[in-house]
Amino acid sequence: MNQAVVGTIGVANPTETGAPSLSSLMTRERWIEVGRVVLTGLIALLYWQQLVPLQILWVAVAIGLYPLVKTGLLDLIHEHKIGTEIFVTVATLVAVLGGETVAGAVLMVIILIAEFIAELNTDRARASIKSLIGSVPQVALVRGTEGERSVPLAELRVGDVVLVRAGEKIPVDGKICGGTASVNEAPITGESLPKEKNTGDPVFAGTVVEAGALDITTEKVGGDTTFARIIALVEGAEAEQAPVQKLADKVAAWLIPVVFVFLAVVYFFTRDVRTIVTLMIFTSPAELGLATPLVMIAAIARAARSGILVKGGLYLESLAKVDVMVFDKTGTLTANKPEVVRVELLAATLSATELLRLAAAADRRSAHPLAKAVVDYAARQNVSVPEPDAYEQLRGRGVKATVAGRAVLVGNPALLRENGVALSEAGVSGGETPVHVAVDGQLAGVIFIADLLRPGAREALAKLKATGVKRIVMLTGDNAATAQAVASALGVDEVRAELLPEDKVTAIAELQQQGHRVAMIGDGINDAPALARADVGIAMGGGGTQAALEAADVALMTDDLAKIVTARAIARRAYRTIQENLFVGVGVVHVCGITAALLGWIGPIQAAILHLGPDVLVFLNSVKLLRVRIEDA
Repeated sequence: MNQAVVGTIGVANPTETGAPSLSSLMTRERWIEVGRVVLTGLIALLYWQQLVPLQILWVAVAIGLYPLVKTGLLDLIHEHKIGTEIFVTVATLVAVLGGETVAGAVLMVIILIAEFIAELNTDRARASIKSLIGSVPQVALVRGTEGERSVPLAELRVGDVVLVRAGEKIPVDGKICGGTASVNEAPITGESLPKEKNTGDPVFAGTVVEAGALDITTEKVGGDTTFARIIALVEGAEAEQAPVQKLADKVAAWLIPVVFVFLAVVYFFTRDVRTIVTLMIFTSPAELGLATPLVMIAAIARAARSGILVKGGLYLESLAKVDVMVFDKTGTLTANKPEVVRVELLAATLSATELLRLAAAADRRSAHPLAKAVVDYAARQNVSVPEPDAYEQLRGRGVKATVAGRAVLVGNPALLRENGVALSEAGVSGGETPVHVAVDGQLAGVIFIADLLRPGAREALAKLKATGVKRIVMLTGDNAATAQAVASALGVDEVRAELLPEDKVTAIAELQQQGHRVAMIGDGINDAPALARADVGIAMGGGGTQAALEAADVALMTDDLAKIVTARAIARRAYRTIQENLFVGVGVVHVCGITAALLGWIGPIQAAILHLGPDVLVFLNSVKLLRVRIEDA
């Protein structure tokens, strides 16, 4: 296939993660900016050599100041904030009007260069972040009655059969209708090892066929694919400001009037314009604005590359600070592959086969994992399962159905009690979930179901505690004996069993009222209310699940508890990086600069050169999150 692999974002090569070239970021507007900086600097040099008159230098300064004044005024009008542009403009005018004309011109040129480099590097970092995630093909090879034909992605329709060969990217979300292949799903799940895919298996756009070939029935195209939703989440995450970022903006807002008062006091005592201009450079709040956004962008991208979707810096910071983690049991701490281990018959009028037939018939329309386990077990026992005549699912209880004219209840003891069924003592062993079955108002038997613990769960919880999580709490609708058995095996600190969805919300609210920051980990659908109530909601196994992506603040693209440890590690490292930026890149450098200026050790030109330091430090310290080794990540 002659496939033009042109990514919607980033680069075409799925293994390439390098930054785009600087030349690709040099737009016409940027070249004009370069020309303006060079012209202003050249005229300043000529004036210094007394080759041009003062009036020409003033014109050059005006040309150089134009974009700064424009941007500064727009920020002042629309966002009500005074940024670096206003500070530089005022500093330059103070220098020129105070007789430090050359210093003012040089100051402006150096600041323009610093701003240009910072803006270019920020755009380059954002482009690199997008390229880390990858791209999708823009054409697909479609099989039809007339043979194979290359079709632009925009013209694909649901139901089209797409052929993808070894080395090519899958352009759509769909199901395999032919062929087998080894598929690298790293762009979606963050898993480095490829998966073997066969007929009937789902596949995602943006993933790579490493060996074999697949015929794929198209289900989602373009913006509807999981890959496109991931890209949208990562790109939109920047808008969700973290509290520390909002704090930096607030500090910058009230710092400005304080700075002007400080400068007025210094001028009152010194009457030295040169000192005032120097101080203005080091009292600019510009780096406060750089200290957090770039860190959040880099951290969110790093998480996305690991198959973890964080919807904004707000949730990243919250995840770094949580001290209590609340887990759902089924499908989260357990593998969500429950199996029937034994059936206890309690009614003399029924056989074990008839009990299983009625229970499976009642459960066959339910999507609950325990119901599926009953139906699957009946199928393995070759028990014929009829359709129920009537069916009702009761949330947090079970199901009520009519099967062949018989009233059947399948669920927990609360369901039977609420329907007037007397319960006898049925044997219960730790780790097994009893599913009670009542027929025509009488307890008929108990089906015992066991769910395997999720691999690596105990190790993941231990690592979370090592990062400062004080309590691990398990909330479940299952019975207390089963819940306690799972908790003991995993090292869970607190268990609350037999809960309805609203009870989980109440439990989380109680923890928050005790002063804890709470993260809730669940499946993203049944646990949506609890996920929304927690400080951070984390959905397990978001790959391909729209509800999981929408319900939670953080979505794990695979059912791997180690991803939570990774997310926590990235969040903590990001928060530490922000603190480093604020302390070193802003605090230390600026305090030293102000001290040196007050002591008369440096002037405006030296200050302007040193001003590059915090920008470079903040930038380098932030983007290193994309590459630096993070323990447990």
